[in-house]
Amino acid sequence: MILYPVAEKFVSINGEGKRAGELAVFIRFRKCNLRCSYCDTKWADSDDCKAEMLSAEEITEYIIGTGVKNVTLTGGEPLLQTDIYRLIEMLMKNECRVEIETNGSISVQELSKKDYRPDFTLDYKLPSSNMENFMLTENYDYLSKNDVVKFVAGSISDLEKAVEIIERFSLTEKCTVYFSAVFGKISPAEIVEFLKEKKLNNVRLQLQLHKFIWSPDRKGV
Repeated sequence: MILYPVAEKFVSINGEGKRAGELAVFIRFRKCNLRCSYCDTKWADSDDCKAEMLSAEEITEYIIGTGVKNVTLTGGEPLLQTDIYRLIEMLMKNECRVEIETNGSISVQELSKKDYRPDFTLDYKLPSSNMENFMLTENYDYLSKNDVVKFVAGSISDLEKAVEIIERFSLTEKCTVYFSAVFGKISPAEIVEFLKEKKLNNVRLQLQLHKFIWSPDRKGV
């Protein structure tokens, strides 16, 4: 039996993404293959992170018991988990809406072609993350209108690079595109001014709602 290392599970609102503000069940998996400079869940990134070892059936039972239909699989990096599709299929067969938050360095090709296809929120790691070299841009061939590409920017130069990627891969024609700020590094107002200056139609500013509602360092929200 496959067991998944669940570092955290809880119900809150979606702090970001297309369902921002809606209730969601979060399943946070242990382990990540990247080490972003601004990561706010570093505690969950290592193999040593304390985790419950749960089966797909146990995770599904927990989620169904909450009565909440939106499910966010996050991490860490959820696509590192063995046979993550087994869990996705089980959840979607139980009428859950499944979103995977992935760091953009692992292929989504196989999952994108499955009968039970989740929605993807793909990060593009900009230069200030120190992880840009790991980005797998062929993922953009498998995007749909239900998917998101998210650029977390810490500077104006990060935003300039985001525009280059958006234009190169015609991202606003394929999916929803968000700009988000590295908390405390660049202000939302600066991003708005950048959007106006560059006349970036179909790019949305996104605020991490949970960091405004609760302490930015609080877990389980």
